Amino acid sequence: MLEMERMTLTHRQRLVIKGQEATLIRQPGDSHQRISKRLHRKLLDQIMTMATTLSYNLSTVNTSSQELTTDPLCGSISPPQHQNKLIPAIYCIIFIVGFLGNGLVVVVLSRESSRKTVANTYMLNLAASDLLFLISLPFWAAYYSFDYNWVFGTLMCKVCGWVLSLNVYASIFFITCMSVDRCLAIVYPFRSQSQRSQNRARVVSCAVWVAATLPTIPDTVFRNTHFLEELEVTACVIHYPSTTWYVSMALVKNVLGFLVPFAVITTCYCSIGYFLLGATSADDGSAHLDRVLRMIVAVVLAFFLCWFPFHLLTFLNSLSILEVLTACWARRVVSVLIPYALCLGFCNSAINPFLYCFLGNHFREQLAELLQTRMPRLSPKSGSISSHISSFSRKLSDLKDPGFQEAAEPHKGP
Repeated sequence: MLEMERMTLTHRQRLVIKGQEATLIRQPGDSHQRISKRLHRKLLDQIMTMATTLSYNLSTVNTSSQELTTDPLCGSISPPQHQNKLIPAIYCIIFIVGFLGNGLVVVVLSRESSRKTVANTYMLNLAASDLLFLISLPFWAAYYSFDYNWVFGTLMCKVCGWVLSLNVYASIFFITCMSVDRCLAIVYPFRSQSQRSQNRARVVSCAVWVAATLPTIPDTVFRNTHFLEELEVTACVIHYPSTTWYVSMALVKNVLGFLVPFAVITTCYCSIGYFLLGATSADDGSAHLDRVLRMIVAVVLAFFLCWFPFHLLTFLNSLSILEVLTACWARRVVSVLIPYALCLGFCNSAINPFLYCFLGNHFREQLAELLQTRMPRLSPKSGSISSHISSFSRKLSDLKDPGFQEAAEPHKGP
């Protein structure tokens, strides 16, 4: 399995394992056995690099009860010992909250009695994207729990990786579509009537799914399972053919997965806020406007706080791979924090239903109607769930900006 080759004119050692190559500079006093061990660890690190569809550094393996991540410049990086327990727990919480929330959205908006609007079309697709991803989350939680040992086979490795990567783009793209639709409905209610039809929303949704799928193709092609015999670990990883591939894909994620959508979302909600400030007179009262503006800020901040840390760390990791970022402390911080930043990004799938659906009057009415239909024995007089939802709806009604009402309303409809 191992083939060692000595290079006589240099103090370098080369190791070849199953066609992969690693090079290490020989240090004074190194024995042949020590060099072999170091080279083997370095190559294993290369094989295990980019373990998720988002290509963050998952070169963490369990060796003699100690997890090691090998950095080419800084040596071994030891992540927190509790990481294999904490991250699966976070994944489970995200899965439960997100699955229930997005599941309710899909059920409610898929009903025949549900209002077929442009906003609901985008909300349904957003919930479907998040739900599809959340179904794969328990597999990744198990992967962490088993010390990065993938026990579900090569096919599931590719499928779960593809679903995760697809959601990164699809979820953000649909949030962007909803932001643009809200901006058109509020700032240009009459001019946008011909552009905001349900049929057009369906076409846009199909285009979004296609656009979200294209960047995931390289990740799916290069993702595979690799059995590391000496460590007895089957890793589900992306192994790009070169550093250029990794940096290019990381750049695509940064630009298409964050920078462009965030610029569009911020522009749309700034336009909405500016329009509402100019359209609201002093007689209308500033309290309601303040609540509306706070809700706008909350939507933008939620997107920013969930995804900015991950994309920043992904960019810094690319600089590390290019050896532009050489400070060992910075490289260690990036390596340790990326999995937690990814958890923060996943939280976006759990909070989306609350930001975009549950605060909507129409959605809450449809949810209450669904619960009454499914549980006819419960009535408002007996303190049914639907009555509690109705009460909760009234308490939240003042948080709903009139401009955020679904597009089917007469004064904003297509």
